[in-house]
Amino acid sequence: MPKVLVVDDEEMLVNLLRRQLQTEGYEVFTAMDGLSALRLARRHQPDLILLDIAMPGTDGLEVCKRLRQDPALRDIMILFLTCRDDVSDRVEGLETGADDYLPKPFNTEELLARVRALLRRSSVDAPEDEAEERLLRVGPLELDPARCVVRIDGKTSELPPVQFDLLYHFMSHPNEVFAAEQLLVQVWGYVPGTGDTSLVRWHVKKLRNQIEPDPSNPRILCTVPRQGYVLTGPED
Repeated sequence: MPKVLVVDDEEMLVNLLRRQLQTEGYEVFTAMDGLSALRLARRHQPDLILLDIAMPGTDGLEVCKRLRQDPALRDIMILFLTCRDDVSDRVEGLETGADDYLPKPFNTEELLARVRALLRRSSVDAPEDEAEERLLRVGPLELDPARCVVRIDGKTSELPPVQFDLLYHFMSHPNEVFAAEQLLVQVWGYVPGTGDTSLVRWHVKKLRNQIEPDPSNPRILCTVPRQGYVLTGPED
């Protein structure tokens, strides 16, 4: 049973989300401040945290930073719940280490769709035979699905789950152009029309920092104007 930690200082919202998530079959823990959230995360090792940003004391950004700095907790999926909807605020959240964000007020069905999508990326829903998957090779890249690492000309980089899934998809379909909307659905399981394409742009940028010799002038993961993104590889 996937475990979800809900963190928000609005008691009514916390209770609503707990009931909804329990109805969906999740084991749910709740906290109403940042320090309690950190204690519960260490105790219960949740698969996903729904984390409010604007809380008194230790806010959601600080909680996220501490989680990402803790080797035992850094792989937990984090979905920010936020009243802030400016692009700069979204970027700050992603820079801090969040996997996704959802502006308040939100539709409960959309939230549950995001939860399902994030949990599909986590190890709780990983295929049992994942460790047996073959290495993927495209141009200078070699992707190891069992270890979530990529080797570029022999140099190894460890990838977070979100970017690993993105690179796996591109390397499984070299030279094929994907629109941002397609990637949201095909890579991360979003219901069509519910994802934010700025998430794709952000994770493409972070992925380029890992695989491109010069991320400001990408030659491997390229942008096709008005169409999308393509991973260039040897033509058949």
